[in-house]
Amino acid sequence: RVDPVPGAPDQYFAYIAYELDLFEEGSLSNLTASIIGNVFGFKAVNALRLEDMRMPVAYLKTYQGPATGVIVERERLDKFGRPLLGATVKPKLGLSGKNYGRVVYEGLKGGLDFLKDDENINSQP
Repeated sequence: RVDPVPGAPDQYFAYIAYELDLFEEGSLSNLTASIIGNVFGFKAVNALRLEDMRMPVAYLKTYQGPATGVIVERERLDKFGRPLLGATVKPKLGLSGKNYGRVVYEGLKGGLDFLKDDENINSQP
């Protein structure tokens, strides 16, 4: 649904609802990245502000929390006293195993502490 913003010509509120079966249970990062990251990445949208985001309680209950905290990750990486620096491997799809490994190697060799998969890479067939 799209409603005009009162007193603001050419501005609108857009209400968007997604089916929950589009998202992996318990993966709040997948859900938020899909909604926020992908929508804000549309080049056709030149001005956008997220006013509110609501998730059903049933979906929130599937989230079991992070497996570890930042202290455990710092211990694993043996990195203390500074921010951790990471990146997301791009493109998110289409790299061969060899090329994916090359991207990771070059990132770590260049000074990154970690690389991660794109948030949208969850339960892919």
